[in-house]
Amino acid sequence: MEKAVDVGIFGGSGFYKLLDNAEEKVVETPYGAPSDKVVIGEIAGKRVAFLPRHGAEHQFPPHKINFRANVWAMKSLGARHIISPCAAGSLQKHVAPGEFVVCDQYVDRTTGRIDTFYDGPIATHVSAADPYCPELRKLAIKAAKECGIKVHEKGTVVTIQGPRFSTKAESKWFSSMGWEVINMTQYPEVHLCRELNMGVVNISLITDYDSGLIGDVSPVSHSEVVKVFTENLTKLQKMLVKMLELMPADMSKIDCGDALAGARFT
Repeated sequence: MEKAVDVGIFGGSGFYKLLDNAEEKVVETPYGAPSDKVVIGEIAGKRVAFLPRHGAEHQFPPHKINFRANVWAMKSLGARHIISPCAAGSLQKHVAPGEFVVCDQYVDRTTGRIDTFYDGPIATHVSAADPYCPELRKLAIKAAKECGIKVHEKGTVVTIQGPRFSTKAESKWFSSMGWEVINMTQYPEVHLCRELNMGVVNISLITDYDSGLIGDVSPVSHSEVVKVFTENLTKLQKMLVKMLELMPADMSKIDCGDALAGARFT
């Protein structure tokens, strides 16, 4: 029997080089094909699976990602813990490009995305009150600090539909609410993971200031996002390795809670 995966990571193809004894695996799901092949290997004694959420060639824009297939693929490989790094914009001046935010909340502003595995016949209502695993968040924060990375220990990420960026009016609204981060992929990825009882941690890599911030900031462009993300990729890779090193050998000791407890009428 194939050994189960300890940790799943949704990230770019640049992470593959971190893996020892890497192998590619095609995973079929009841929800169609995932974004790409899953690459499985070892880091710090943990069996880790990488799946690029946009595809290895970044061929899937955020509104076209098959989130259910991606999440189901990770679960089918045995992952119980998910690390979900992403490029993101800042909605607050004190959160600067190049810094990381380990989010503890999200706001969903997407439309039309399939965001549940539970279409019946049994009604299942998974709580989203605390969407991110507090134990994984502690490990991520500790790893960032040990790597000398400026990290914000909590924050709310607003997930917009994409592929367009926000208008200045929308961005100003988000900022006025006190939310820190804006992104296009955290929802429904994080909630789907919770529906399958996997704990999730988000690491938002801030690439730019969003367009509605008070003051003269240039409108966000995709080329600038890619430039800053690439410059900070090594920093993110270092943090991920450190986080995996900090995880216990017995991964069952990381208790992310039972998301399905009390989710059904019985």
